[in-house]
This record gives sequence, structure tokens and C-alpha cells, in this order.
Amino acid sequence: MTVDDTGSGTGTHPAPRDADDAAADHADDPLALRLEQLILGAERRYTAFQAARTAGVSMELASRFWRAMGFPDIGQAKALTEADVLALRRLAGLVEAGLLSEAMAVQVARSTGQTTARLAEWQIDSFLEGLTEPPEPGMTRTEVTYPLVELLLPELEEFLVYVWRRQLAAATSRVVQAGDDEEMVDRRLAVGFADLVGFTRLTRRMEEEELGELVEAFETTAADLVAAHGGRLIKTLGDEVLFAADDAGTAAEISLRLIETMANDETMPELRVGIAFGTVTTRMGDVFGTTVNLASRLTSIAPKDAVLVDGALAEELTRTGDAPASESEAAAEAERAEKEGAEPVTYRFGLQPMWQRPVRGLGMIEPWLLSRRD
Repeated sequence: MTVDDTGSGTGTHPAPRDADDAAADHADDPLALRLEQLILGAERRYTAFQAARTAGVSMELASRFWRAMGFPDIGQAKALTEADVLALRRLAGLVEAGLLSEAMAVQVARSTGQTTARLAEWQIDSFLEGLTEPPEPGMTRTEVTYPLVELLLPELEEFLVYVWRRQLAAATSRVVQAGDDEEMVDRRLAVGFADLVGFTRLTRRMEEEELGELVEAFETTAADLVAAHGGRLIKTLGDEVLFAADDAGTAAEISLRLIETMANDETMPELRVGIAFGTVTTRMGDVFGTTVNLASRLTSIAPKDAVLVDGALAEELTRTGDAPASESEAAAEAERAEKEGAEPVTYRFGLQPMWQRPVRGLGMIEPWLLSRRD
């Protein structure tokens, strides 16, 4: 929220342009106002200055919170509700009680705002896509939206809380299992990128709708595979996904599954994957650091339909018994087991050293080609 001489600022209701334009738009569009009241559950009553004063919060802190949530300036318009005041009071109360620092409270507002903004846009796009044909002749899409939102709102709200609690429980469990306090922020993870080959060329050949369907299919397939095999999808970047796993074996399995699944889909282009293992800094659900950069570089040099890993991940797979130190060693072990009448040692993965090469910003690296062993 921008504080001006009139005591106005940015509130939790997004305005498309400035405050006066937004107020005029709603005055001219009663259906838009009805939809807003339905979703927010309250009428507009406060300006930004009034909301901050009612919540007992300084305009400076209110401005930081509202901007962190991703909402634009509203000027002097009465655009805020009792719910906005309550939310502001709750965040400020956590700071006053010493449960959160002011900086942490702003981070909570930002992470929640960014995540739910994308979720809301995604859901509305999905709903409207199914409303290309109104159920009755003469009805506009806007007229159909109100009863749809009225029916879906309570169910989606309950489902959102359920999923959030599930994700919070999983994240808390990972923190509790961390070896020490430092691992809560700087952790050893396997980080992987999966990238569609030739995506730029595809954007020039395909229609926008067709391209959108391809990206959605890729992201959906990748997200399902990552989740099913114990990894975590960090983010999607259109033609690329970033995922992480707590151990090298899980990341290797996910990577090969991605390659195998995409190769069996004739509608999909080739895929390449790069994985690195090491210390990773986590912030607001994202991952940063040299390990992430190395995984990205490995992806850019990986052959089509192949997985490249760094030396640290190859070493970790060998240490855990998921891959042999070398194929010659595996062959010797198998021959020895056969002579002794013992069960041969089985490995999930194979590793083939590739040529060392310089990588910009990371020096000389030796990638390994990951494969699945029969």
C-alpha cells in the first residue's frame, strides 16, 4: 500500500487501475459487486487508512503487509472489508506477541499471496474454459459465473484448508527429521531439472492453444511422477520443471521415469534431465545455490532422452548400493557370485562417466550418464 498525504494506500482488494476507476467500475457493474461480496463475504466499508487505524496498525506496517500479499494501490476508495481488518490485526498480533518477527510476518504474507494468486488464476481459467457454451440461450458467461462460484466456494475453501494442512504436516515432518538446525535451511538434497528439447522451435510451429495443451500435459505428467515416487515439485517453467528429493536414489528413479514416460508418448518432444546432489538453500518453497545451478547446467548439455548427473550424486548412488562403482566391478561381482553359487548383487542404476568439460561459472565438471540396469 502506498501511503500518501490523504492517508490512503493499498488494500487487500486488487484494483485494475487506480481507486477511483475501480470504484466506478463496480458502481457500473452490479454483478461484479455481487460476485465480490459473495467471495469476500462482506461489503466494502474502509479506506486503507481507516482499515489500518481500525486494526491498530501503523500505515507503514499495513503497507508492507498488503504489498507483500500482491495487491495494488486503492487510493482513497472504500475497498476494504471487516475481513481485511481482521487479517491485518492477526498478522500484527503475531508480531506483537513475539511469535513472528516483522520480517517473518511479511514473508508469510508474501508467500501466501504469491501461492494463492497463482492458484486463484489457475482455478478461474479452468472454470471459465468449461463455460464456453452457456447452459441456456442468451446467458452470458458472467451471468453463469455467479451461481457457479456460489456452489463451488464452500467446497473449494474446505479442500484448500485440507491440502494446506497435509502439505504443512509433510513439511514439518521433514524439518523434524533434519539432523541439526542448519539442515532446516541449508540441506543436502538431490535437485533435478527436466527440460523439453526444441521447445522454442515448437512455439513457432504450433498454435497457441495446441502449445498450451502440450505444456499442461507435460507439467501434469511431471508433477504426478515426481509426487508418486517421493519427490517434491518445486516449480514449473513452461518447458521445464524443477524438482527435489531427499536422497539420490529417489531423484534417479524420478528422472528415468520421466524419460521413459515421455518417450512412450508420441505427442511429446524429447526430454533431457540433469541432477546434482549437495547443499541447497531453501527459501519460501524455492531452492537456491550452486547445486541448483549445476543441475541446470547438466540439463543444458544432456543428450536427448537421457539423464546426466554430477559426481556427487554418482558417488551417493554407489555408496547406497543403488549403482556399482563401475561396470567392470559389477561384472566381476556377478562372476564371483556365480562361482560360489550365491545370489548376485543387483543394482538399480548404471553410471557411465562422460568427458570432463568446463561449465560457465562452475569450472570443470565430470558428468555421468545415468541408466537403468536390467
